[in-house]
Amino acid sequence: MAPDPVIPEETTPTLDPWIQQRRTLQSKLEGLINSTNVYFQPPESVQLKYPCIVYKLSSDISLFADSNTYFNKNQYTLTIIDRSPESELIEKIRELSLLSFTTHFMANNLHHYVFSLYF
Repeated sequence: MAPDPVIPEETTPTLDPWIQQRRTLQSKLEGLINSTNVYFQPPESVQLKYPCIVYKLSSDISLFADSNTYFNKNQYTLTIIDRSPESELIEKIRELSLLSFTTHFMANNLHHYVFSLYF
């Protein structure tokens, strides 16, 4: 009798920690505003639904001691885009730590509130 064929175990590909962290941020933002209108670096072809949050990776910060990294956070630029000059989303995202307001501008009759976030 022939031995049973060996079937390889299915493995789930391991995500890069950066991708996992970015997906965690995506989920957190969606939860804070109770909406899926959260877009990471969307191409121009994507039709945004307002109000929304558009965010992009801007930079990172690393602090070192004794030739070791002891603090590393990615910096994201978050932009709330809303027709209202008093967007409710502003207060909702203020729950995030390491968040600071940068500027406000108008474009295409939409208010843009720009924040810097380390996450």
